[in-house]
Amino acid sequence: MSERLLFVTGRLARPRLETVLAAMAPPFAYDILDIGVKVAALMTEPILLNRLPRPLEATRVMLPGRCRADLDRLCAAFGVAFERGPDELKDLPAYFGKGGGPPDLSRYDLNIFAEIVDASALSLDALVARAGRLRAAGADVIDLGCLPDTPFPHLEDAVRRLKGLGFAVSVDSADREELRRGAAAGADFLLSLTEHTLDLAGAARPVSAPAARPVLIPATHGDLDSLVRAYEGARARGVEPIVDPILDPIHFGFADSLARYRETRGRLPQAEMMMGTGNLTELTEADSAGVTALLLGVCSELNIANALTVQVSPHTRRTIEEHDAARRMMFAARRDASLPKGYGGALCQVHDRKPFPNAPEEIAAAGTQVKDGNFRIEVATDGVHVFNKDGHWVAPDAFSLFDKLGVERDGAHAFYLGAELQKAEIAFALGKRYVQDEPLDWGVAADRPAEDRTRLAEAGHTLRARS
Repeated sequence: MSERLLFVTGRLARPRLETVLAAMAPPFAYDILDIGVKVAALMTEPILLNRLPRPLEATRVMLPGRCRADLDRLCAAFGVAFERGPDELKDLPAYFGKGGGPPDLSRYDLNIFAEIVDASALSLDALVARAGRLRAAGADVIDLGCLPDTPFPHLEDAVRRLKGLGFAVSVDSADREELRRGAAAGADFLLSLTEHTLDLAGAARPVSAPAARPVLIPATHGDLDSLVRAYEGARARGVEPIVDPILDPIHFGFADSLARYRETRGRLPQAEMMMGTGNLTELTEADSAGVTALLLGVCSELNIANALTVQVSPHTRRTIEEHDAARRMMFAARRDASLPKGYGGALCQVHDRKPFPNAPEEIAAAGTQVKDGNFRIEVATDGVHVFNKDGHWVAPDAFSLFDKLGVERDGAHAFYLGAELQKAEIAFALGKRYVQDEPLDWGVAADRPAEDRTRLAEAGHTLRARS
């Protein structure tokens, strides 16, 4: 049986869905079913169970992205696969352009080393708490940063405590004795060794613990010959090292340091490599998400399998999450032989690629179908749209709309509309996707509340106040 999709929708969305599907000219047959509700997102599992025909003449049933229902129960009830499409109809072409579903971002091939730069100043409990947050954000290895001329008396205890809790641990120091102590305590990696300190990788270890893997840097800055010698010396000792030519900040050798990574890959085609991204993310006053995406794109092209990062400056407070999102996107794009576009908006934090899914004339046409007093809010290229049965108003800011809405004597409703319209104004000003009653999507720059996609959300402030 050739593939045939059934798109289930509501009365208001059906004309838009027909237009989008007709323009797509998809390679599959399809039908559209108006399930009999006004707003598609409000269809529920009982409605679907009661109103969908049996048997279903489809191989897949596509539900709106905001439909709350248990897909597994629906599949069992009808014997057909049920699937949620994108939240916005205008995103259907992109949705089906990636193999008929959302991109697979479950895989990656780059390890994130998250450095705790002030490790020596933290108690054991504080270190464990910090490490837990970093691991939850996506870190694979916790890097204990040792400070120059600063004692770290509990270094061994820190390594053992973290290892006992299942963390992979690296020790980063320019002091031979601290590196020796870290290795003896069971650290998995030692940063940053040179050809002159390579012997530390074989320091005494706990019984049965494998040797610490050395992360090698040039003996003098930019000296790739010494880095190659260190690599060959480690291999001769039976140790598989990681090499790091060192990334420099902008205006302090950045372009030349990128060239060194390329040259190192050419001279050591099989070597495992590392890039320390903090010299760009921390030392460039720009949103770190784009900087991270660029650097991990370089890592993807050069097969660099490790990134050492740090989040100290307040503007890099989510850099671990950004590295995690970037490594997944780059892996998926490389696997697909594709540009890193169309793999989700995790790193599009301030501006969205497609902020306004519906044109002003489409919103106006939808507004003519509204026959009740509930306000609908949408954002388009010409501003914030608010409409109900009594009218349709457009303005670039929330304050310009207040006197049109007639809610001066309804405090709860005015509060709700004020909050939504301010959110819509921000979306219009920045070019972000706005969805009524949903938080703005800041990618990985901010946590989103947990969402149960099998049930409708609780009634909002306005409905609770009226009840």
